[in-house]
Amino acid sequence: MATRSQELAVADGEFAFTWSDFRQIAQLVHSEAGIVLAESKVHLVYSRLAKRLRAIGLRNFREYCALVTSADGADERQLMIAAMTTNVTRFFREPHHFEYLRDHIFPSLLGGARRGGRVRVWSAGCSSGEEAYSIGISILELLPEAAGLDVRILASDIDTEMLRRGSEGQYEKRQIEDVPAEMRRKWFVPVIGNKSVFEVSTELHSLVRFRELNLLNQWPMAGRFDIIFCRNVMIYFDDKTQNETWKRFSEVLVPGGLLCIGHSERISAASQPYDLIGQTIYRLRRGAQ
Repeated sequence: MATRSQELAVADGEFAFTWSDFRQIAQLVHSEAGIVLAESKVHLVYSRLAKRLRAIGLRNFREYCALVTSADGADERQLMIAAMTTNVTRFFREPHHFEYLRDHIFPSLLGGARRGGRVRVWSAGCSSGEEAYSIGISILELLPEAAGLDVRILASDIDTEMLRRGSEGQYEKRQIEDVPAEMRRKWFVPVIGNKSVFEVSTELHSLVRFRELNLLNQWPMAGRFDIIFCRNVMIYFDDKTQNETWKRFSEVLVPGGLLCIGHSERISAASQPYDLIGQTIYRLRRGAQ
């Protein structure tokens, strides 16, 4: 009699997918990226990775597990992890964050940049760049000369394909519908020969630097950030990884710096050095580092 590990996790699939296969993939995804895959996600895992098996010509998930756990499987492991995340994003998503920055933070912060100061914002888990460019637009609206000053936005993600799209800075017309019309006219340019696609302006593009970064690994940046956006990323992590990452953010924020998180995420004030100052907006307590 077959053990549960040998039983099919998806009975009617194109590729044989056992519970043992699922556990191997779940363990690898968790160790590499901190993403938790409960058994309830088995059909999601199958449907997303079945596309990879077709693409590389494998016959079953046993062969796929052998590949992604091998020394030669580094590239495929990265593609597997990318397939497990949902890149749902749009310009000015959760607009209260941008409104708060515009009204309460940017006037003083960008005033300092105008006088020669340094401004750094990090979009952690930036997907295809909409969040980072929304931050950039918000800055340029108040400081049109920002690209020529010491103002930069780091946009990082684990998914290299999303980073490529973000760095390219081109979006279909429907993707920029959430950008107010006047901002669209100023900060987006129709692509020559394709009126349904727009690219970000030179000034906006120059504010943002796209970099591959796994939040579980070492963070190479040397300086501190005034503001960190990490929205709807922690929902993939277990409690321990979440708490460790919130703490690590506090170590790279300037005193009194801000952390903006997703609408379904929360930070415990009892265990973390932040104070809630707005809707899913936290300020690092001064002297906390």
